[in-house]
Amino acid sequence: MIEITKNILLNENEFTLSFIHSSGPGGQNVNKVATAVQLKFSIMDSKSLPDDVKERLIKRVKKRLSKNLILTIDARRYRSQEKNKQDAIARLVKLIKQAAERPKKRKKTKPTKTATLKRLESKRKRSNLKKDRQAVNKNNY
Repeated sequence: MIEITKNILLNENEFTLSFIHSSGPGGQNVNKVATAVQLKFSIMDSKSLPDDVKERLIKRVKKRLSKNLILTIDARRYRSQEKNKQDAIARLVKLIKQAAERPKKRKKTKPTKTATLKRLESKRKRSNLKKDRQAVNKNNY
């Protein structure tokens, strides 16, 4: 069991790890050893995650999902299979933790009375300034 939060524990049977050949530097090691890790996690089949967390996780990783809502994480940062495995699991845990946080509801704010008066006063000053720039009407004199 992997602890995500106090309330969410992820069962290790819910995701699959497969090892694939990694690209990039590493000499013969790259050609011989499958060090890259591919983690697959079916979001909808998970019994560990509450429904609201599933929905937020789907929204967060929409581009990485397959049609069956399976999240795929490729880890190939390290040259060791074990480190890549830990990296893939850590990235999955991080994504679920982020999805577990409930977004704060926005509170409507209202400007204070002082702020409203200040805004109106500045508008009045600007209006008077522009009025003073206008040509004087000769008929009034």
